[in-house]
Amino acid sequence: MTIHTLPTTDGTTYDGKTVLVSGGTGSFGHTVVERILRTDVKQVRVFSRDEAKQDQMRHRIGDDRVQYIIGDVRDEASVRGAMRGVDHVFHAAALKQVPSCEFFPEQAVATNVRGSHNIINEAEEAGVTSVVCLSTDKAVYPVNAMGMTKALMEKLARAHARRVNGVSTTVSCVRYGNVMYSRGSVIPLFVNQLKAGKTLTVTDPTMTRFMMTLRESVDLVERAFRDATQGDVFIQKAPATTVGDLANVMCELFGHAPAYESIGVRHGEKLHETLATREELTFAEDFGDHLRLPVDEKRLDYDHFVSAGVEGLNRGEDFDSDNVERMTVRALGAKLLEVPELRVELIDAGRDLHLLDEKYGTDLSCLVPDPSRRDSKWAMAR
Repeated sequence: MTIHTLPTTDGTTYDGKTVLVSGGTGSFGHTVVERILRTDVKQVRVFSRDEAKQDQMRHRIGDDRVQYIIGDVRDEASVRGAMRGVDHVFHAAALKQVPSCEFFPEQAVATNVRGSHNIINEAEEAGVTSVVCLSTDKAVYPVNAMGMTKALMEKLARAHARRVNGVSTTVSCVRYGNVMYSRGSVIPLFVNQLKAGKTLTVTDPTMTRFMMTLRESVDLVERAFRDATQGDVFIQKAPATTVGDLANVMCELFGHAPAYESIGVRHGEKLHETLATREELTFAEDFGDHLRLPVDEKRLDYDHFVSAGVEGLNRGEDFDSDNVERMTVRALGAKLLEVPELRVELIDAGRDLHLLDEKYGTDLSCLVPDPSRRDSKWAMAR
């Protein structure tokens, strides 16, 4: 693995540009759209198939620069229409619930693979400057349908990089672990259980997961937006925690005695996740807080491949959630307190945020004021 200093960015900004966010009504979509709107962007297009969520987002954000487009990444025609005049694409549309994808793998293929193929192809046809595709640690050594389809999405993006000639749409990926408080993640489930006075349910207390905030996920996407070359995969070097520690700290934050019930691993889940394989780490470029995996540019020439194969493959370990930095209880509490949605829930529960911030050492600089949020609780949480 090669160590690098952070590169000087090329000054790429959203100013005067049109940005399309597929799956834009999801957790990531809300966060990235709100951040983009703090700039002089020309237009943001929220492309998704749920009109109710679009209507809620329209009323909450209330910015005329946002255009809401009903469509489905599975439908080439709707993707083609949404792409006209777009400069940059953030592709977040996906089926990402592991158990659901296990029961309906054909739907995961239709959205995560064919849908991604449509996004990349139509962006190319429309002359879009860049596409950043959101992937997951479950795409590494995948054992479930969701991970397998996300791995194929990455393969589509990297195959595009090998095929194109000359100036073309730059397609890259970001790969990260558990995004805290994203829709369908375990933290909102824990919050609801604590509010209802129920015992927390965990799959396996020794299970480990990488942890990052929505803010960090958008930071990584913007890093790829600014610096990616054709076919790059950017990986956040996130710390990890056990599910048992997460449950205990959530109980402490809400003033409950630590307690949970083990219910067993769900369909398709792994005990530990991997962000980068040892083979990928052979070629990875290390920028401190993130890794860049450049595309393998070998030709499809088998004689050349056999005679000039890769030497010196990494014999070390994978970058997985069982062997990376493990967060202490205090560090985990501080990271949880960086999540604005959780802070609002803690206010509702009558918890003193100032005391909690002092106890866990919260990095309050992470709590950037959000002009689109006008309610007093959100302001207090910030």
